[in-house]
Amino acid sequence: MAAGGAHGFNTETSPGPAVPPIETLERFLPKEHLWPIDDYWNYHAGGGAFKDIQVFTDALSTRYGKAENVQDFALKSQLMAYEGIRAMYEAYSRNKYTSTGVIQWMLNNAWPSLIWHLYDYYLRPGGGYFGAKAGMQPLDPIYGYDDRSIWLVSSKYRDANNLKVTAEVYNLDMSEKFSQEETVNASADSRSKIFSLPDIQGLSPTYFLRLTVLDSVGKIVGSNFYWLSTSPETLDWEKSNWYTTPTATYADFTALKQLPRVKLNVTTSSERKGDEEVTRVAIENPSKNLAFFVRLKVEKGRGGEEILPVLWQDNYLSLMPGEKREITARYRVHDLGGKNPAVEVSGWNVE
Repeated sequence: MAAGGAHGFNTETSPGPAVPPIETLERFLPKEHLWPIDDYWNYHAGGGAFKDIQVFTDALSTRYGKAENVQDFALKSQLMAYEGIRAMYEAYSRNKYTSTGVIQWMLNNAWPSLIWHLYDYYLRPGGGYFGAKAGMQPLDPIYGYDDRSIWLVSSKYRDANNLKVTAEVYNLDMSEKFSQEETVNASADSRSKIFSLPDIQGLSPTYFLRLTVLDSVGKIVGSNFYWLSTSPETLDWEKSNWYTTPTATYADFTALKQLPRVKLNVTTSSERKGDEEVTRVAIENPSKNLAFFVRLKVEKGRGGEEILPVLWQDNYLSLMPGEKREITARYRVHDLGGKNPAVEVSGWNVE
């Protein structure tokens, strides 16, 4: 159109590749073509400039370390998708309404695919889905990758006063390197810069930032957990084209493989509410180490098929030493197939 679109409105964007969890890959790729990536994979990519996922794979290998097998690749892909989708939504909300909108391309696929979805053809949510949930919290504490700023974005339509926003920085070994708390008022549909992280000395090559928002009675009403790198990630803007901007230097998250293994305490309960089943998962990290990128699944009986569709309150979560969370999952009673629900817990460094 001659008039163009609204300033800052990105109508069709995303990191592009969205490699689904391992269960989905095993379902639509022949066993003998699960690894390494070959033309059977590319058949499930797109066309033209999107005929493969090589740009994504190169970034994954450089940032997280070359995948050892398809399981390793699928897990690292969920990390990358979570990061990218969350950043996309938070970049918009931090700059609303100078930025006037962003639309993820796309929600899900009409057939099994390696690109362009938040949940896949089989209705299985991946890292990108939960990154989107994190990036669209009603009270969202945000880290600015570009300038190390901490923001609070409110999407609520009423004021929220006497909130406490806390930023904590931890090394890989969970030693605290920085902490700051501010009391703020968030007006309806607002964004506000709270402070910026200082130049922190003695950081491990990969480190962590935990942001929390407490209401006036001390209840957590917003949180975010970022894994960050002392190696800067920069873009080669001079070589941008219509669909991508090359990365000049990459963040380095390879130290994540050094995280010690942890064993979590997990208890579950389920109740039926009409046609809906609600499963509650109480999960605790009793160790002195981080439990990183913990994934929950609810199954049709122990070791059974994953129940889909399912609406998780949260997933792919990280638990600090001693931290406890309760997470709910909602799904149709019919999808249990007469079995009792069972919860499987896995994760980056979880026993």
